[in-house]
Amino acid sequence: MIRSLAAVLAASIALAAHAADRITGKPFATRSEVIAAHGMVATSHPLATQIGLDILKRGGTAVDAAIAANAALGLMEPVSNGIGGDLFALVWDAKTRKLYGYNGSGRSPKALSLQYFLDHGLREIPALGPLPVNVPGCVDGWFALHDRFGKLSIKDDLAPAIRYAREGFPVTELIAFYWKLSVPALSRFPGFKEQMTLDGRAPEKGEIWKNPNLAATLETIANQGRDAFYKGRIAHVIGDYVKANGGFLAYEDLAAHHGEWVEPISTNYRGYDVWELPPNGQGLAALEMLNVLEGYDLKKYGFGSPEHVHLFVEAKKLAWEDRAHLYADPDFFKTPIQKLLSKEYAAAQRQRISLDRAMRSVAPVDPPLEQGDTIYLTTADPWGNMVSLIQSNYRGMGSGMTPPGLGFVLQDRGQLFVLKADHPNAFAPGKRPFHTIIPSFITKDGKPWLSFGVMGGGMQPQGHVQIVMNLIDFGMNLQEAGDAPRIQHEGATEPEGQATEMRDGGEVELESGFPYETIRALMEKGHHVTWADGPYGGYQAIGWDARHRVYVGASEGRKDGQAAGY
Repeated sequence: MIRSLAAVLAASIALAAHAADRITGKPFATRSEVIAAHGMVATSHPLATQIGLDILKRGGTAVDAAIAANAALGLMEPVSNGIGGDLFALVWDAKTRKLYGYNGSGRSPKALSLQYFLDHGLREIPALGPLPVNVPGCVDGWFALHDRFGKLSIKDDLAPAIRYAREGFPVTELIAFYWKLSVPALSRFPGFKEQMTLDGRAPEKGEIWKNPNLAATLETIANQGRDAFYKGRIAHVIGDYVKANGGFLAYEDLAAHHGEWVEPISTNYRGYDVWELPPNGQGLAALEMLNVLEGYDLKKYGFGSPEHVHLFVEAKKLAWEDRAHLYADPDFFKTPIQKLLSKEYAAAQRQRISLDRAMRSVAPVDPPLEQGDTIYLTTADPWGNMVSLIQSNYRGMGSGMTPPGLGFVLQDRGQLFVLKADHPNAFAPGKRPFHTIIPSFITKDGKPWLSFGVMGGGMQPQGHVQIVMNLIDFGMNLQEAGDAPRIQHEGATEPEGQATEMRDGGEVELESGFPYETIRALMEKGHHVTWADGPYGGYQAIGWDARHRVYVGASEGRKDGQAAGY
């Protein structure tokens, strides 16, 4: 993943030379935005986008389209998401002119304790197998969203995914790549090879993939409702399977599950209100970073300047210190959200930043950053409703635990708990872990302006902030903002209690497109600059153009996605 500094400089020089040949002279390639008057869908898979559009054209709401697209993505992009994982959403309701938040994260098994891990000599929760498995919150989230904002039936919403699961679809390039990476590690778990491979191998690009077991599961949910998953045969199959393989997730855990409607949190950034969900997610980190960055004239410095990258990285370091120690399940720990969101706190944090030197002593403790572990989608309908939805297994295809006959893999989100009794995010029975997946939304003057998200573990808050800066500070359009080269700062790479030794101050990973002068200036400030192929996330967005009364959509080229409207 990491290349030498020589490679960084060579890539930047090559890109700059190529950019000079482009008619616009811009330093990175981009395409036009998608513009439509009636509805818009942007997902990480073109077929899922088309499914969402079909639902809108049938009279469905943005929520109906989001559920339909998400169900399809669980089939078509199982390397990232599925009904074995969790779901978070922000919904703009045009009728009440209000933004609603939904936390659909699942809780840990009630029969499992912190002491179990300590007694077995574990310093961290394993990434794979039965121990990191929590209750999957996705299906409950679909029904909660649908009950409040849906118009078509759940049968209508799930029908396209069921049909594709039975008839098959061609696998796209990036998904085939991640699938191939997952098979060797996960094939040892019962049910995975039988249900998620073709005779023990991943499907290739363009090869048809069918999942009749998932079709049957989705059909049961469509016909029998939410409780078919959490209190019916499916729940018994999951519980029996996990127990038989040495795990603790039980039928009773699924039967007791419920997601929650929550109040979104926000900060005002140069006249725009940026919205996130509160902990146990990490959206607060994006807002903390924006509050710090608001004190600098980024527009004057310019995109890709040494000051732009330096200030972004320093703000990230400060926010990550809070993220590592203060973000957790609100039922177990009260994160001081109002303090962390205050402009006074941001001003105090800003005093810790030097324009000339990189901070060395702020060493954040990150949960592992993974590629291909999340999908983000956004939808908008003719009535002005908009959905920002994110859904994930975690660590790609999840835990590897694949219950017989159901056609999906259970998540391993429980790995993000900390095995230290005095930590806010310490493992406890019936608790939600610190969560990385975060949807976002921006309003201006109390009206919808943008629904967007960036995928990819700890890259997500960093990606959110970069999109906001690109749009508001640097004047990019919606497509340019996602295509622009990205920055990722990494400190330690393991959960707290198992930190890995890294260089002081962490590493600044730069995507191709940043000039040599910026790289050299960052090194002179004391940053350790590296080149990495990723993960830099994946981005979808839908904006509302109030002047022309049209939707504007974007989907970046780092994934296989598509924005489309009608």
